[in-house]
This record gives sequence, C-alpha cells and structure tokens, in this order.
Amino acid sequence: MNIYNEILNLKDKKNALILAHYYQNKEIQDIADYVGDSYYLSRISKESKNKLIVFCGVDFMGESAKILSPTKKVLLANREATCPMANMLNINEILKLKEDYKDVAVVTYINSSLELKTISDVIVTSSNAETIIRKLPEKNIIFIPDRNLGSYLAEKISDKNFILLDGYCPIHEHIDINEVKSIKSKFNNIKIVCHPECNKKIRDLSEFIGSTSEIISYVNDLKKNEILVLTENGVNKSFTDKNYYHKLKKDIVCADMKKTTLEDVRDTLLFEKNEVEIDNDLVKKSRKPLIRMHELA
Repeated sequence: MNIYNEILNLKDKKNALILAHYYQNKEIQDIADYVGDSYYLSRISKESKNKLIVFCGVDFMGESAKILSPTKKVLLANREATCPMANMLNINEILKLKEDYKDVAVVTYINSSLELKTISDVIVTSSNAETIIRKLPEKNIIFIPDRNLGSYLAEKISDKNFILLDGYCPIHEHIDINEVKSIKSKFNNIKIVCHPECNKKIRDLSEFIGSTSEIISYVNDLKKNEILVLTENGVNKSFTDKNYYHKLKKDIVCADMKKTTLEDVRDTLLFEKNEVEIDNDLVKKSRKPLIRMHELA
C-alpha cells in the first residue's frame, strides 16, 4: 500500500479532517480535505463536525484551530514548522505602546504568536483586515506584527491612525526589486501581482495586491496574459494554465511551510502525535479576539 492510501485509510478510520495551507507542497495539498488561506481554514476547523483535525501549516494555524475548537483534538503535522514573523514582537512592547494612546485598538494579524493574540482586540487576516478595521470604532490602530500589511491598510483606510512596529515576513520582504523592475521593463503588458506582505516598493510596481485567495481568483479570471506572481510559490497549484507565468531566478519559498511531508501526515494520524495543547486561561484570552474576527468579517 502506498503512503497516499495509508493516509486516506487512517483518515477514514479515525474520521479525521486534514487541512492544508496554500503554501504547502503539492502532494500535501492533494491529500487534504480543504486547502485555503488562514481565515478560510480557521473557519473550516471551527465549523467542522470532525473531532480530530490534522493541520498542515505552521504552528500559529494549529493554535488558532485549537482556540476556536477547544474540545477538538488538533494535531500539527510537523511540530517544527513555525512562522518567523509571528515571533518578532513581544507582549511588553505592545502593552507599553498601548498606554501611550487613547481610543486605541490592538489589531493583530493572524500570523502572530499566541501571546500577542491574548492582548488583542481583534485578529485579522490579509483577506478580511480592511473590512474589520473599517468597522472598529477606535481611531488609533496598533497593527501588529506585519509593518508591510499595516502600511498597505493605512493607505486604504485614511480615517484611521495606524501605529506600526518592525515585524515582517522575510519571504515577501526580500523579493529582489531590481529583478522585478527588469521583468517589468521587458514585458510592457505584464501583470505583476503581489501579496500585501510585500514592501511598498514592490506593491507600487504591482497591478494587483491581495491575499492568497484573492490573488488566485484574480489570476484565474484573467484572459491570456503575461503574469508575474510575487508570493509563496505554493499558490501555483491553484492557477489554470491559460496564462504565461514568469518566475524570479530565486523561487519565493517559505521553508517552514515546506517542512511537512506525507510521512509526517501519516505518522501524525497513526500515532495522534504533535497535539496542540494550550492552557485554558490562554484559550479564553485569545479566543475572544478570534471570535470577534469571525463576527466582524
């Protein structure tokens, strides 16, 4: 029996749900019940009737699933998979900053540590952040941890005062702008598409800026075109073949997202290991802003 069938048999036997982020390797996406971005997967995990969830992503995703469904058993397919940006800021820095402002809300990108979520007023994803922030009554927005997504939102929501810190996604931050400019100059009609985790210089060169799911919808709706997609290359599986895709010399790859293997998924299911366990007090503190995200989105 091959490993693919082993996983399917284990999944059926244990009535488990396998969730995979768009940035996972193709074979992981193929074995998953649902593939999507952070918001979509958090909603699926919350609404699912399955009591056993295997999350193929990074640690904060498994934590979010557990917070939203504390009675379910949530397993992280690879315990070592984490998000560098999620761990860039600390709670004391935010608490001190919050004291300096009145009429303020702490808005936290879902790509963040559990600790940061406990002091947040609401959690957001790149796909729902604008909608949620526009609904908040507070004038001042401490947006953490991603300064690039925060600056992008500040450009769109001019009636709010955004306070940004120095968190960022290394994968999107270090895209070679000179190479992007070179490709743009060679192909006059090329559509450059990027994620708002990219810095402003990259965003200013782009025809479309959106979350992972928004990028996929935009690209697949285009007629035949020259396209350069500036986000993690795991999204490529979701594109149709009607467009001509240019690539940078160096692939845009999140090494942590690519750590999960089929063997990891099989063994996690077989032994029910890598369980996400969170202290009840932390669950209560972090659940409120996550629930508020679903309510406002």
